[in-house]
Amino acid sequence: MARRNFLTQSGKLLGGSLLLSAMPMGSALAADAAPLPLIIDTDPGADDVIALLLALSARDQLDVRALTTVAGNVQLSYTSRNARMVREWANRPDVPVYAGSARPMLRTPIYAAEVHGAEGVTGVKVFEPKQPLAEGNAVQYLIDTLASAKPKSMTIVTLGPQTNLALALIQNPQIGQGIREVVMMGGAHFNGGNITPVAEFNVFADPHASDVVFKSGLPITVIPLDVTHKMLTSPERIAHLRKIGNQAGKIAADILDAYVEHDIKQYGLPGGPVHDATTIGYLLRPEMFKGRMVNVEVDTREGPTFGQTVVDYYHVTQRPANARWITEGDAQGFFDLLATRLARLS
Repeated sequence: MARRNFLTQSGKLLGGSLLLSAMPMGSALAADAAPLPLIIDTDPGADDVIALLLALSARDQLDVRALTTVAGNVQLSYTSRNARMVREWANRPDVPVYAGSARPMLRTPIYAAEVHGAEGVTGVKVFEPKQPLAEGNAVQYLIDTLASAKPKSMTIVTLGPQTNLALALIQNPQIGQGIREVVMMGGAHFNGGNITPVAEFNVFADPHASDVVFKSGLPITVIPLDVTHKMLTSPERIAHLRKIGNQAGKIAADILDAYVEHDIKQYGLPGGPVHDATTIGYLLRPEMFKGRMVNVEVDTREGPTFGQTVVDYYHVTQRPANARWITEGDAQGFFDLLATRLARLS
């Protein structure tokens, strides 16, 4: 009951002082622009691994300040270890990894081991990385970093449940001043859900957290199942990654070979989606994607629509838009980008 009262009071706070002025939703990065300051909040997860490899390979465009981990696809101990494995594979010891929330804000924890394996990554051998976690908690790191950041300077990518970001916003609503954009992989509308008939896993795993983020007034771009289920692997695309000839290409190909089988069988797709990596593709090549400004609400009521992202795609309610909802992407362009970037790693 105390947690629910806390959330209720926080919701009132978020409805007032955290509402920020509207900002352009474009993430275009000029060729000669300074790298975009970026924090990636993640729950690796096979598709998270591909996303992190892609982001860490793009030093010229993305200044990855930290990886913050959350329980989601698997328990926090595994997501935190897996994030450190990717850092080691990418040879990026400069990027700290902070462990965050071990459970959702209110709901019972759920995981996706049936998709990602018991430890979050299949197709490759897991190991204990040499470099440890950074000292401190991910939520406090977000608060400290965003509170002291230049106005509208930091981009936050969320690849799992949005628990860390929501808790940071609740504890210090003023941190919104430092956020340029939140790019989230989550939600579904036209596609339908992948954990219930209407809900996508990341939102369903902590709908109360996503509700906080959507009500925050922050600039949000959503990469939902509506687009990720169109950005599919193929044997040729995975083979192309393997033919890069380096460790990163082999790791990506081995992971995808194992990972995509579940979704191909589950949905009858010709290939498997690489959900989380699509967010990084959007940051690097926004011109490859299309969407529109919409109003999004999250259903936090217990029942068959729990965790649904209710998207007013045709503006029938006349509620103010609070997110850019992506529905189209250049699949071949994305996989070409992935191969080109992974070739830069060892």
